[in-house]
Amino acid sequence: MNVFHKIALQELRKKPAQSIVTIVGVVLSAAMITAVCTFGVSLLHYLAEGAAMKYGSWHAAFLDVPTSFAQDRSHDSKVSGSTVLDNLGVAQLADSRNPNKPYLFLVGYDQEATASLPLTLLSGRLPEHGGEVLIPGNAISDGGVQIKLGDTLTLNMGSRIKDGEVLDFRTSYDTEAEYFQPEAEQSYTVVGICQTPDYLRDAYPGYVLITTSDYADPSGKCSIFLTLKQPYTLHSYLEEASADQHVTLNDDVLRFMGLSSDKFFTTLLFVVGGVVLAIIMIGSVFLIHNAFNISLNQRTHQLGILMSVGATDKQLCSAVLFEGLCIGWVGIPLGMLAGMGCMQGVLSIVSKNFQNILYDGVDLTLVLSPLVLILAALVSLITILVSAYIPARKAAAVPVMDCIRQTGEIKTEAKAVRVSRLSQLLYGLEGTLALKNFKRNKKRYRSIILSLVLSVVLFITTSAFVLFLTQASEMAYVATTFDVCLSVPKDVEEQQLLTLLEQTKTVEGVTSASYEEVIPCRCTINSQILSSSYWTSTGTELSSQPVMMQMNLVFMDDASFQQLLQKEGLSPAEYTEEGDKVLTCAKIQNHIERVLEPDEFVDLFTVPTQSIPIAAATGEADWGEARSISFSFENFIPPDVPASFDTEGMTQDDYILEAILPLSRKPELVPQDAQAVSKGLTYCSDSPSKSASQIEERILGAGISTNYVLMNLGKILEGNNNMIFIAKVFSYIFIVMISLIAIANVFNTISTNIKLRRRELAMLRSVGMSERAFQKMMNFECVFYGLKALLFGVPVSLLLSYLIYKGMYVGGAEDITFQLPWTSVGISVVSVLFVVFITMLYSVSKIKKENIIDALRDDLI
Repeated sequence: MNVFHKIALQELRKKPAQSIVTIVGVVLSAAMITAVCTFGVSLLHYLAEGAAMKYGSWHAAFLDVPTSFAQDRSHDSKVSGSTVLDNLGVAQLADSRNPNKPYLFLVGYDQEATASLPLTLLSGRLPEHGGEVLIPGNAISDGGVQIKLGDTLTLNMGSRIKDGEVLDFRTSYDTEAEYFQPEAEQSYTVVGICQTPDYLRDAYPGYVLITTSDYADPSGKCSIFLTLKQPYTLHSYLEEASADQHVTLNDDVLRFMGLSSDKFFTTLLFVVGGVVLAIIMIGSVFLIHNAFNISLNQRTHQLGILMSVGATDKQLCSAVLFEGLCIGWVGIPLGMLAGMGCMQGVLSIVSKNFQNILYDGVDLTLVLSPLVLILAALVSLITILVSAYIPARKAAAVPVMDCIRQTGEIKTEAKAVRVSRLSQLLYGLEGTLALKNFKRNKKRYRSIILSLVLSVVLFITTSAFVLFLTQASEMAYVATTFDVCLSVPKDVEEQQLLTLLEQTKTVEGVTSASYEEVIPCRCTINSQILSSSYWTSTGTELSSQPVMMQMNLVFMDDASFQQLLQKEGLSPAEYTEEGDKVLTCAKIQNHIERVLEPDEFVDLFTVPTQSIPIAAATGEADWGEARSISFSFENFIPPDVPASFDTEGMTQDDYILEAILPLSRKPELVPQDAQAVSKGLTYCSDSPSKSASQIEERILGAGISTNYVLMNLGKILEGNNNMIFIAKVFSYIFIVMISLIAIANVFNTISTNIKLRRRELAMLRSVGMSERAFQKMMNFECVFYGLKALLFGVPVSLLLSYLIYKGMYVGGAEDITFQLPWTSVGISVVSVLFVVFITMLYSVSKIKKENIIDALRDDLI
């Protein structure tokens, strides 16, 4: 250790409070850098494990290859595991609903394949021998296969022929040149229905039926799924081993290893992580740079003496960097341990929420990668060295005599610190002295202001982001009146859905279920019964001409309609077949900015009941014969209906009447060929996920062969809430850590600034400044620091909050409204003034305890 390093260590020991504050800043910086890096690794590991559970842990697959080729690959020394599926034959699917998938392909699973490749049963069991088969769900919903458990499926097996050659399984379907040559019939018993495996969904121009490999032909073809010992050698391995065979990569797993051709997620993760690390490094450099800068300012005289006896710039910089290394030697390990401990605690809190969003059954745990920990330590070390090097180079560039005389510390002309007479009258002597000090020490003053502004901006903008997320979640929560919804095309038979309703209303968790069908109609409204609110909101004047509006007739099964009437306190006799009224909502509902209660809507009509002629949309894409129906305009919000498969007949009008009717009245109100725009079943459930799973099982069991959509709104809303919770946790942790760095920076800068002014302050006290006047001057500086920081910080924060709002609005959250985060602004105002006041109080108390004569004799500023 040379003499300069010894001097650096002595300086650290002489100022323990300042050294501790700097070490705390390094600890916070290293903790945040470590937390960000370890979270990125843990997240990638979680996503890779979850993807492997869902799609399989294999890395590459060769589909429809000779069995000999598969055997060679499975015995390769670079392969850690392999799974083989036997291709057993192809059958023609008559009357397939999907013209691009006219075939059924039989694939043989053995026990090893069943264990290593994910296969999710919806109902039934796995095949036990070659005479049993498992039907994938998309063959029923998309292909139109009408089959139920226990049925016998007779397949016409054969070959695909094109230009006299037999096509393999994976060759794309050619509608013109290709034909099917039947060879033999085979019968299979359907023992189960499963979700279509993602690795087989788009591999073939047809639907894959799964059986066992009992009768596999060793000389035939198969598909092999490989897992490599060294995944990062995948692409080089495939170049050597593919032998012109078609290769399928498991991109869902490889993308989280950075090995997929799809680099979007990896790039996004690195960009976001890089931005966060950059923010942390900037804040950390700001703090640590200030600490070293202040330390060197205190040692200006000492540095001048060292340079006068021959110390070079390189030696001075080396001493300061050594000081930084000593601080890093203590702060970085402590920070890394704190970062890992903090991240372990955070992940234990949010792990369950990640399971609800992504992969149930996979725990988000802390993963420690030696390479990543080394990277975090290097980033932290670079942050410290950069922070120390900048002021060291600056100090070394100061002339020797300026350092000894300390004439370069403050170079300000008299007119530069001049204070206006108005300011002198307003603030008095104490305020004038404080203002002059700000003008003399602009760099220190700006450093404090920037630290406070950074803290204010981060706190308010993060709070605004969480506020908008919460608002979006609340909007999503009230956006629907059901938890699970089955939507089907309009050609599905009504009776088939009613039968399914009876079969599914008793599944676990379902509290209520209903059938709903929406038929659009045109209605002619007498302008005299429209309210003044209608004319005002439309910007038109009262007219004698009738007004055309769209009215959606919503037919519900009779039991659900009766429950709706009871809920609204209405008489069933008036709205059923014996009565002549139709329940209608007479309120404006479209294009509102928030969810309203019924009494907040504007009435469209001035009368409670009216006979209105309506005409329904018919099969000829025209409007049927108009018929007059008596409508009762009630003050209620109608239940939501299933999503529409058909956009024809829908409108974007501001005012749409919605009439609710029992299904039994449909024949008397609309023609037989009336066209529905929406049809399906809706469910309210205490356990949406369990209910949706059982409902889908019964849909497939009922043999519904249509392109239906089953939406689990409860799961979507739960996922939104979990994402918001996770965002809140990480946002608040981030803002707390950054704020701590900013607070440490402010404390270090203000306290050291007061110490550097000890001779100046002692001189003021020696010429008669009272304790009260002295405290008044310090209080003025405190208020000025806080107000100046808020003057810049609050407007910038509000501007960024608005940009965040616009970004979320454009991104799809159109229902949220911009709200100023007044609570966060108030907290920021109080916090800034409190931090500055406490720091100033602490520093001034130290100055007051010093002897005035000793301070005046001090050689250093």
